[in-house]
Amino acid sequence: MRRLLFVSFALVISGCATVAFNVWDDLYGISDPDRLDHPVPSTLISYQNDVQPILNQRCVVCHACYDAPCQLKLTAYEGITRGASKEYIYESSRLLATEPTRLFHDALSTSDWRSRGFYPVLNERRNDAEANVNASVLAQLLLQKQAHPLPEVAVLPDSFDFKLHRDQQCSNLDSYQDYQDSYPLWGMPYGLPGLEQQDHDTLMRWVEVGSPYEPPTPLSASLQHQVQKWETFFNQDSLQARLMSRYMFEHLYLAHLYFDDSSEPVFFELVRSRTPPAEPIDLISTRRPYDDPKVERVYYRLRRHQETPVVKTHMPYRLDEERMANWREWFLNDQYQVSKLPTYDIKTASNPFETFQQIPSYARYRFMLEEAQYTIMGFIKSPVCRGQVALNVINDHFWVTFLHPRFRSSELAEKALQENLHLLKLPAKDSSSAGLLNWMSYASNEQKYIAEKTRFLNAYVDKQFNVSLDLLWDGDGDNDNAALTIYRHFDSATVIKGLHGGKPQTAWVITYPLLERIHYLLVAGFDVFGNVGHQLNTRIYMDFLRMEGEFNFLTLLPKADRQAVHNQWYRGSVNPVKEYIYQYARSYEGSTSVEYQSQDHLQELYLKLQDKLKPVLNQQYALTQGFQEGAVLAALSDLDNITGQAAANMPQMSVIKLKDDNSDRVEYYSVLSNSAFTNISHLFGDEDRRLPQEDDLTVSHGLLGSYPNVFFEMTTAQIPAFVEQVQQIKNRKDYIKLLDRYAVRRTNPAFWQYSDDMHKAFKQAKPIEFGYLDYNRLANQ
Repeated sequence: MRRLLFVSFALVISGCATVAFNVWDDLYGISDPDRLDHPVPSTLISYQNDVQPILNQRCVVCHACYDAPCQLKLTAYEGITRGASKEYIYESSRLLATEPTRLFHDALSTSDWRSRGFYPVLNERRNDAEANVNASVLAQLLLQKQAHPLPEVAVLPDSFDFKLHRDQQCSNLDSYQDYQDSYPLWGMPYGLPGLEQQDHDTLMRWVEVGSPYEPPTPLSASLQHQVQKWETFFNQDSLQARLMSRYMFEHLYLAHLYFDDSSEPVFFELVRSRTPPAEPIDLISTRRPYDDPKVERVYYRLRRHQETPVVKTHMPYRLDEERMANWREWFLNDQYQVSKLPTYDIKTASNPFETFQQIPSYARYRFMLEEAQYTIMGFIKSPVCRGQVALNVINDHFWVTFLHPRFRSSELAEKALQENLHLLKLPAKDSSSAGLLNWMSYASNEQKYIAEKTRFLNAYVDKQFNVSLDLLWDGDGDNDNAALTIYRHFDSATVIKGLHGGKPQTAWVITYPLLERIHYLLVAGFDVFGNVGHQLNTRIYMDFLRMEGEFNFLTLLPKADRQAVHNQWYRGSVNPVKEYIYQYARSYEGSTSVEYQSQDHLQELYLKLQDKLKPVLNQQYALTQGFQEGAVLAALSDLDNITGQAAANMPQMSVIKLKDDNSDRVEYYSVLSNSAFTNISHLFGDEDRRLPQEDDLTVSHGLLGSYPNVFFEMTTAQIPAFVEQVQQIKNRKDYIKLLDRYAVRRTNPAFWQYSDDMHKAFKQAKPIEFGYLDYNRLANQ
């Protein structure tokens, strides 16, 4: 009887779905997904000039990354025609890897996306004004917002759900009416002021006339020449050149490549193709960049980047004559030979030390080091929009420096790398559906590797070279990638050039094997569509790499200080694996050659780092880049020095729009709240390890981060009072009072004007780095 009832219920549901489907068919004809694959321009409206700018400013700010609601990406026309999906990318309990859904990669037609479960948000039926509006979910959501604007309150009621892991209401055409009846205030833009009437009318007119589209302006002759030149470089015939190009692709596949510093830059992506230069690109799309392309010869092509840039995924990388000359010197010389190209077998392809062992490690290290910010940015930014699993393995504020490539320590010596290849295997070799206990084998290998490293250091340090600040790369005197600062903002992070923010919570010194493993662990080998085992193995392995970088830094301290500093960084840690690894750090016998004068050796070391690298320290975020007036600069400095409960009650990332009282000048500042923990060596229980009394604020000129939580606005005359009020914050009630006085909340009628002004200033100041911020973390309080 139970089985009969279940079958009957299923038949009823199925019948209802069929009836709904037939109603739309009867009204507007059969759905034809292919229709939008071949759009035609319109003389009535321009997608590039009229429509996309509105989408950028009002829609892309929430619909850009993998965590865009319902996977609806509005950064390109192809994202709109792809539509939306009810499937979650961020599913922490996933036991098996799911199929990837990367725009412009995993399907190249609307029909293909329909077969992958995406449903349309534009009309795909009869092409007339009535059908185009009534059969478009996008149009209906815009109309819903017009009919039901936000309530006139400062803070939206609890009926609005802004949690990152909320249950998403991904309504298609059949279920939209139920959505509207249940959530009348949930029109688009969700939880933000509606569009201005002119913008609303423009989008509705575009929908009415069939959502026409014209491609962007063709590439100039100069850009075409650059593309041809670089594609020739990447597709040389020698085995040496082909191995070089494979190595470069596996490191640059996420980069947004550009050729000049234009105020309207055109970006490109390096992709794999079945076809050589001068022929149309036949894309080879694989889950990872080192997966088997299943062709005899891979060609590396430059494809124009087609999406609106957003800060979270925008990683610009310049190609110019100097770079090509350097690459030729490092990779295409007679100092080594390539006798055979490596295979794409996952067991070896996931290990760059095996795959590229024929290329000298010096060349590989120089390649990554020259653009170290980009290399680290790969795991700090990248398309992985919610990085809590990967990022709770790093502190909220730390510095990174690098071993100088001229020092041939055991880690750079080819012989030593060859001897330890088997210890440098990465979790990606276990595929995207890895078991939960695989990490234990990696822990064992890491222990053995650290033991070998320590053995070498004890044998050769002080005999062949001294441990001193001279071991650190100084950027060759002119490269500001030599020093980086990383800030974590819960599940996202920011990496900038220079040593910023006062005393960091920890510091790393990165060597070639460490830098390479970070890239292949968290970028090339990380699969956001992988299962829980893959993601946890990745996170745990990154623990080992972080400790390695910290261990390298600790060797610069007197031997008597190292354990005490380690204990401070790992207060309360009871993880036996990590302690086992650190016992090798304790067994390192070498002394530092750094001379110390003060009692606080750690603080003195931080100051010595700044002094040594001063010629190449990037200062673009320094407070002195903004207002120079004494009282303003003093107030901002006071804000930067706030610690304890006041800092703990501030949001992870906020923006201050500061207006000069006596002119039209406006400057933007970022305020970051850096959370302190007893240690970060455990997967869960962050709140149990919090040390809010040690939290602090960092204030920087310009915009930092991808996900602002709060926008503030004030004049230069008001900034001292603002800072004083922040200093007095003791609890959430005090913080709300600050918001009441200075915040531009998401409900503020002037919200979009603030957003437009901020993005305009950002683009004018930094046209290459510019991208839209993401408002999925905006607070509602």
